[in-house]
Amino acid sequence: MNISDQSQVEIFKNYVNNSQNIVIVPHNNPDGDALGASLGLLNTLKNMGKSVTVISPNEFPDFLNWMHGVNDVLIFDKQLLKANQLIEGSDLIVFLDFNALSRIKLMQPLFEKDTTPRVMIDHHPFPEEDTAQVQISVPEASSTCELLYHVLSLSGFKQSITKEAAECIYAGIMTDTGALNYNSSRPQTYHIVAELLEMGIDKENIHQNLFHNNSFDRMRLLGHALGVKMQRLPEQKAAYIDLSKEELHQFNFKPGDTEGFVNQALWIEGVQMSAFFTEKNNLVKISFRSRNGFPANAFSEKYFGGGGHFNAAGGESKLSLTETVERFKVVLKEFCDENGF
Repeated sequence: MNISDQSQVEIFKNYVNNSQNIVIVPHNNPDGDALGASLGLLNTLKNMGKSVTVISPNEFPDFLNWMHGVNDVLIFDKQLLKANQLIEGSDLIVFLDFNALSRIKLMQPLFEKDTTPRVMIDHHPFPEEDTAQVQISVPEASSTCELLYHVLSLSGFKQSITKEAAECIYAGIMTDTGALNYNSSRPQTYHIVAELLEMGIDKENIHQNLFHNNSFDRMRLLGHALGVKMQRLPEQKAAYIDLSKEELHQFNFKPGDTEGFVNQALWIEGVQMSAFFTEKNNLVKISFRSRNGFPANAFSEKYFGGGGHFNAAGGESKLSLTETVERFKVVLKEFCDENGF
């Protein structure tokens, strides 16, 4: 893995060694990588004798509740006063799995004013300048968890990674690669997985918690999404699923229930691009996945104000769900015609 500026790692090391009260912040709607990195770092720093708190902008999915330290995570939109006090009293802030302040939503105004030293560790492309004083950005990393492990090792903190921290880091790598099904072609990813296994993590139990612990309602929702809502666009080698607020409510939706739905269509022979639309209060959230050279991030950025990785990106639309899907079909044809897909 290439960290282009090793001096950034050295500054991170010095920040950690000279700080006692550390706050860790993942992005809004934290996924397995964001929460895994946050709790992996929390457990490591606590083992070094630091006072550490993870402050999440909002709630995270229930299927991540098994991670060690999860019960101590502060939810910013529910514990504003305490969160503000901890941030004001901190010596160091660590941002994980995002590279723009807009990704932390309600917390953004705090850090536009706060002068506490900040470190960003992230694998998304095109980081915004001045997100943090130290910005360790490696887009080729499979996940922020993989990058975090590398940073901790380079900093001389590897011996402080506990088994519990290793389990959280492993979970983040697994969720962001779909259990090593995509974005995982670099040998170093597997070297790190091997080292985590050598730390004694319970791989089978982690996979059970992450991938084989679905609620009855979630499985019914998945069946509805695949059997009723999935549509193909053969000319564009694409498929999509859209779910309305009413449909989510019908199946007792909880955050995290649609995790991985966007990947399902890529299992279809001949499909190179998959889209997943969910209707929220005032907008439509969109996820894109791709293969065979289709740039999901470029497509999302051009038409849906989003971005992300080459094969995994997100965006949003302020149109209605129906209008968003219709626009998607039009612009996808336009994009494929222009770029020869």
